[in-house]
Amino acid sequence: MEGIFWLIVIIVMALIEIITLGLTTIWFAGGALVAFFADLAGANLVIQIILFVVVSVLLLALTRPLAVEYLNKGRTRTNVDSLLGKTAIVIQEIDNLKAQGQVSVDGQEWTARAAQEEKIQKDTLVEIMEIRGVKLIVRKKMPDKA
Repeated sequence: MEGIFWLIVIIVMALIEIITLGLTTIWFAGGALVAFFADLAGANLVIQIILFVVVSVLLLALTRPLAVEYLNKGRTRTNVDSLLGKTAIVIQEIDNLKAQGQVSVDGQEWTARAAQEEKIQKDTLVEIMEIRGVKLIVRKKMPDKA
């Protein structure tokens, strides 16, 4: 009877993974598969549950980071994420103490703050380091080495 239960768990976890594509439930399907084979080999329910938990956690902890890295390798950043690392030009002096500053990037104006506590003068080229809410966090762009 436990074998049927494990097959149902495998199917449910696989279906959830197909629907969500979150790379979380597939590892539990793997754990259920091992528990199913343990049931076929005659292991008792306690051993099956232990195998399910241990294998699921190990698969999740050891292989998920590799799978996420591999699957996201060719991912194209979109929207706001695409601004990270780009060069912008300061159109209003950036002064964190006065809570002022604006930059222009790709024809759009953004509120900006300096990554370090420094003033950045108008017309200075800056690099976008991160995004906090609707503000770009920037630093002076280092000159390219030839």
